[in-house]
Amino acid sequence: MIFAAIDIGSNAVRLLLSHVYETKTKTFFEKEELIRMPVRLGEDTFLRGEISKAKADKLVAAMRGFKELMKVFDIVAYKACATSAMRDAKNGQEIIERVKKEADVIIEIIDGKTEAATIFSNHAEEFLDPMKSYLYIDVGGGSVELTLISDRKTIAQKSFNVGTLRMLFDKIDKDEWDDYKQWIKKNTQGIKPLHAIGSGGNINKLYKMIGKKDSKSLSYERIKAMHDMLNSYTYEERVTILGLKPDRADVIIPASKIFLTAMKHADIEKVYVPQIGLSDGIIHLLYEEYKKKNYF
Repeated sequence: MIFAAIDIGSNAVRLLLSHVYETKTKTFFEKEELIRMPVRLGEDTFLRGEISKAKADKLVAAMRGFKELMKVFDIVAYKACATSAMRDAKNGQEIIERVKKEADVIIEIIDGKTEAATIFSNHAEEFLDPMKSYLYIDVGGGSVELTLISDRKTIAQKSFNVGTLRMLFDKIDKDEWDDYKQWIKKNTQGIKPLHAIGSGGNINKLYKMIGKKDSKSLSYERIKAMHDMLNSYTYEERVTILGLKPDRADVIIPASKIFLTAMKHADIEKVYVPQIGLSDGIIHLLYEEYKKKNYF
């Protein structure tokens, strides 16, 4: 069975096609294809409050292409979720209606709480030490989703408008940034040992750049060293010398700052990088819905 997830983020739009198959003891999720389009809706929303016609045209074109690919792969079901940029855009609903009409793709705008819960539905905590507690940190272009896990249960969850594009464009409200730090400090106080689980394109890229082979984790010191190294290059040098994509080269530094701030205020030394995100969570939810309809 192949399921499809469309993640309409502030920086990029992604289509994940995932093959799900069952054995007697386990269900396996294998990525068939991942297509990423740097539409960058947040550039319009966070600077002007609404999405321009040019960006809307790109989104519609991307959705048409995704629709055709889903037909080719003969998917069982799909779900398209839009996050921070579409949530905040004054014309977000109007664009959703246009996409439905012109591309035959139904988009759901999800709030921060739903986004955090969907990301957490990956069940990455099942593979970690139940004796430890974890702060799940998903850093996107428009928002950061935090989930505090203890004894494999969610004990606190919060979304903050402190994403990488907002930081890049200097559009993070000071009170929101302070609330982000205080929430982390308050909710993680006295929880030891505490580790982080990181998700999102930027932490995945940092992990690949560092080239870790022996473990799935990065230390605070390694991320800080990478942050300082990246900061020592100009934007053009990050693209030409380091080989970063243009739409990654500018947001990776704000992303590392957001992760480092969370780790510092929670007194976390290590972040695990399972290389999963919202689209993976959507696939898990689609599969669970499919099971309910077909097995019960």
